[in-house]
Amino acid sequence: MLYLDNAATTPLRPEALAAMMPFLTENFYNPSGFYSPAQNVRSKIDTTRQIVAEILNVRPDEIIFTSGGTESDNWAIKGVIEAAKKGSHIITTSAEHHGILYVCKYLETRGYPVTYLPVDGEGFVCPADLEASIRPDTCLISIMFANNEVGTLQPINELAAIAAARGIPFHTDAVQAIGHVPVDAGISCISLLSLSAHKFGGPKGAGCLYVKKGTPITPVFQGGAQERNRRAGTENVAGIIGLGTALQLAAEEMPLENARISALRDKLICKISENIPHTRLNGPADGSKRLPGNVNFSFRFIEGEALLGHLDFRGCCASTGSACSSGSLEPSHVLMAMGLSHEQANGAVRFSLGKENTEDDIQKLLNILQPIVEKLRSSSPLYDDYLRSI
Repeated sequence: MLYLDNAATTPLRPEALAAMMPFLTENFYNPSGFYSPAQNVRSKIDTTRQIVAEILNVRPDEIIFTSGGTESDNWAIKGVIEAAKKGSHIITTSAEHHGILYVCKYLETRGYPVTYLPVDGEGFVCPADLEASIRPDTCLISIMFANNEVGTLQPINELAAIAAARGIPFHTDAVQAIGHVPVDAGISCISLLSLSAHKFGGPKGAGCLYVKKGTPITPVFQGGAQERNRRAGTENVAGIIGLGTALQLAAEEMPLENARISALRDKLICKISENIPHTRLNGPADGSKRLPGNVNFSFRFIEGEALLGHLDFRGCCASTGSACSSGSLEPSHVLMAMGLSHEQANGAVRFSLGKENTEDDIQKLLNILQPIVEKLRSSSPLYDDYLRSI
């Protein structure tokens, strides 16, 4: 199998699984217990919290473990809005993950005003647009660190600084960024940050929310004193341990892995552009402003879903965009926000590279991709119309 959908999820690292196993078997104790075995489990959670905090360059008591990115995003927005002493206006972007957009759409039905900032043709937010959108009643700004579909790395520090200058909490969904590009929340003006373990070799169902000390936020769950009274419910101990192990390994390997994966990404982009006509690279052309493993192309005259079906038949796993919108017949909201036509958006496919991918994988994809595109275009009425027009 040729797996090129690492933005959707990554394989669980063997080291993370090995670290988790004792907490699924003999160390099964509830970390809230007062007896020694339970307190030993509690100590391991605290050690993992310290690991995550050091990698993000923040305080351990600012890290709250959650079930993943969606919970963290929901909590960041709803918790800050509920805790706000004045104002109810939210600012986000039109190209956010659904974990943000759907929450904001829901809050709009409850009377909360939301401004959706536009993005340019490469998916970037203009800092001047953010400044101009701030109102006296703005109480939260949420802008993703790295786009899950096209890999755009936003100028987060600059955007967060604009929010800080006005005293407004700034949240970033960093689910795609953590473990893949350097993120230093300690020197930025970020108030809240979401991450999810399964995006960097950890287990599904584990994540965390960074909440900068002094940021007003109310708990989403009630019912227990876990996580310093901020998130009720017995901790997912094994998941937390796996998260910490995978994140530590990703941080240690990042300099070499980023260079290696970026080189594979650039080769794939170059070869597709050179060998398959009528394609469009979606996202930044400058690789330094793009996630190392992200390659998103629109293939004119064909449907992305049809292309995925043929790739799947040939043993290749890719996607048309976010895994959370899989099955939707609507074109990507991210690509539409970037100004693509319906045809271009519907013809888009994302290949996302990861730790397991090699140069051989790139060549395997190139060997099957061009013939598939040619075959699909040969039966496309749109392509026939194009050929008759030239």
